[in-house]
Amino acid sequence: MDAAFTAEQDEIRRTLRELLAARCAPDDVRNAVGTADGYDADLWRRLAQDLGLPGLALPQEYGGVGCGLTELAVACEETGRALLPSPLIATAALAAPLIAARGTDAQRTALLPRIAAGELTATLAVPGGSLATALGLIGDPTDGAWAGGGRAGGMQARPVAGAEGWRLYGEADRVLDGHSAGLLLVAAHAGGFPRSRTLLFLVHPETAAGVARTRRTSLDETRPLARIELRDTEAELLGADDTADITGALVSAGHPVAALLAAEAVGAAVSALDRTVEYVKAREQFGRAIGSFQAVKHRLADLYVQVQAARSAAYYAAWDPATAGGLALAQALEALRVTTAEAVQLHGGLGFTWEHEAHLYFKRAAADELLFGPVHRLRDHAAQRAGLFAPSPSGAPPAGAQLPGAPLSGAPHPAAPGPAEQVAV
Repeated sequence: MDAAFTAEQDEIRRTLRELLAARCAPDDVRNAVGTADGYDADLWRRLAQDLGLPGLALPQEYGGVGCGLTELAVACEETGRALLPSPLIATAALAAPLIAARGTDAQRTALLPRIAAGELTATLAVPGGSLATALGLIGDPTDGAWAGGGRAGGMQARPVAGAEGWRLYGEADRVLDGHSAGLLLVAAHAGGFPRSRTLLFLVHPETAAGVARTRRTSLDETRPLARIELRDTEAELLGADDTADITGALVSAGHPVAALLAAEAVGAAVSALDRTVEYVKAREQFGRAIGSFQAVKHRLADLYVQVQAARSAAYYAAWDPATAGGLALAQALEALRVTTAEAVQLHGGLGFTWEHEAHLYFKRAAADELLFGPVHRLRDHAAQRAGLFAPSPSGAPPAGAQLPGAPLSGAPHPAAPGPAEQVAV
């Protein structure tokens, strides 16, 4: 394995960074999130047409660039640095890979070239605001409870009698870019309780009847969230098989999504750290720059180590997402949270003003943990998948496990206390 970036990857990084530096300053971000779409549509078209950003990891036969997950991770790191409000994650990370993996030839031919060209944005809508569970990042996605479980609630699907097609009824909350996406990829429960299964459906909200989309107030305005309500809405099954549960496909898609989110979080953490370093170099106290104080140097050094470790984990996850995706996301989100909190602190009274740009990064850190985490659950789920805490067949703890209150391995076991010692205890 060669860990160095290729010339093509470096060129993607350089070109994207230069463009975003000119078009995505903090004031530009605030202006973009205030639009109806929640992002700069003109900038998005330029990113699609000039750089092929939404089709970067799509096959060339469908109008994509034909690169891999690592190239898309490089792009996500740069968009994270600028906190770019865009439908990139929703379209290129969530929806497009599922269409490419599960769609029919006709569906891929009709949708993927438009996505790659930036003409069509898409997103994944799952009921209950349970995106992290559906993608297998936390919890157990196989029980189907997040999709309605075959009972009332969630998103329900029924076939149209005597005709091809389906009807959907229900709602999905906290849908990323759901208010503006031109295509909804909806996870819904079909078959009722005896034959329950979760399927994916294509909904065109601009032409389908019974669709209500409401943009929600979100902590991080650069990640617009929406509530999707479907009332007897016409939908098209993704793929040709309506008998196989797609839970496994969602989990498989969740690994690369985690790697891309980790790269994006690392980019945001790097930018927050860079801005803080520049500030402490210029801000003076007691006749000298506060960055010259040893305590400040130590805090910044710790942040640098944590961010670089998270960056290494993110790119390893881009190389092997199935193994490292969830853990890399946990490490990146923790690094982003700690870095942005320190950025607010080290900016002093200026950093505590709500209008300061440090709060854009701080809110991204908090919102990402709410939407895709939290960190301790990501790590717990990864540990469970790896079997780190699996009990032995006899029910005894695994070999080498340390019981609470037991002496450390190799230490002599203390003798049982006598009556006086018991009373003292």
